[in-house]
Amino acid sequence: MLFLGIFRGALKDFEEAKILQETGESLGEGDERSVADLLTDQVEFSDVILINKIDLVTSDTLTKLRGILCSLNTQAEIILIENGRVDLTKVLNTYKFNFERAQQAPGWLKELRGEHIPETEEYGINSFVYTARRPFHPQRFYDFLHQPRTEGKLLRSKGYFWLATRPDYAGQWNQAGGIARYGYGGMFWKAVPKEQWPTDEDYLASIHEQWVEPFGDMRQELVFIGQNLDEQAICQWLDECLLTDTEFNAGKDYWTTLQDPFPSWERN
Repeated sequence: MLFLGIFRGALKDFEEAKILQETGESLGEGDERSVADLLTDQVEFSDVILINKIDLVTSDTLTKLRGILCSLNTQAEIILIENGRVDLTKVLNTYKFNFERAQQAPGWLKELRGEHIPETEEYGINSFVYTARRPFHPQRFYDFLHQPRTEGKLLRSKGYFWLATRPDYAGQWNQAGGIARYGYGGMFWKAVPKEQWPTDEDYLASIHEQWVEPFGDMRQELVFIGQNLDEQAICQWLDECLLTDTEFNAGKDYWTTLQDPFPSWERN
């Protein structure tokens, strides 16, 4: 049984860029997670979520919190309580928790699979997936990531990106609340010799589903979940980060000469 008690400070904890080491709750010096990271992980993997002290918050705040929770976890039961009073049959010996189902619950994962979550829209939450089969110009994409955005309030975003200067490697993007990170996400299968590919038929089928010549599985695939997000504006910004036709047609040798401010991650 997994459950998570959320108090009225949850919104503040989620939105602030505070790391666990600052709060004294880290697992040690090597624990670089933020409070938002921990909160998001717990919510995405819960089957029951308790929102406590609802009598101390406004209805707007409660609506906002429910919207965030529904967008992060599409399957959890949300229970509203006051003064910690809850029907114990709702949280004890429910036998509801299922590990495989919990792995499929995060909202970002459902969006990636094309399973839109319309019930979150009543809370002002919208979501979409950005995809492209052309690499990003590293400098333009870096600038996009580091500029303040005004196209709504981004709650959660996650996925993989492809930089022109690093054609063999996928970059990984992970944002929750006020904390965002990027880094090494692995090698594209296009860059891996076929004799080193997995032999599992289901795994191979999933690779082939994403395969488009001439670049195979190399692509942009980013999920965005937030409040009142301007999908058109965000997609336009990202489109402008892609290589132009002139840059693209110049070829891979030219791509490697482009300005790349991202830290090295190939050997991580």
